[in-house]
Amino acid sequence: MLKRIVLLCLIAVSNLALAQVEVTVHPKQMALLTSEDPKLAANKKLVYDFWVKVFQAKNATLIQDMFAEGYIQHNPNVPTGRAALTNFIKGFPESNELPLTTIPDLVMISAERDIVTLAFRVERPHPKNAEETYTTTWFDMFRIENGKIAEHWDSAPIW
Repeated sequence: MLKRIVLLCLIAVSNLALAQVEVTVHPKQMALLTSEDPKLAANKKLVYDFWVKVFQAKNATLIQDMFAEGYIQHNPNVPTGRAALTNFIKGFPESNELPLTTIPDLVMISAERDIVTLAFRVERPHPKNAEETYTTTWFDMFRIENGKIAEHWDSAPIW
């Protein structure tokens, strides 16, 4: 009997060890924009400003200043090229909400060489229990060239 109790306790503890740690957002986004390397800080700020001022606001007017003419898009739902991105963003109505100065669900911004990566908290329905949700992480990655966004990757499936 004691062996069964010990076994059940071990199973319960091992299941707790496998439980997910919920993804949480970063409480101080502006701190994520800093870097000892001024170029990395500028690259982070460029991507952050794009996300807030263009993507969230659905405002295409800044794309020419922020994106390289030969911009490459790897999301299968968005055409490649700066002009195509401009048309894509123009396809959405401009946001009439107050301008957001932060990025909802942002977990992290990292920069290395010419790459900036944004990580986001995403909540999804649990596939095995419709009454539950779980959190996971979505990534958007950008390559910067000559002070402009030149390429973008994410893990988007075809809509």
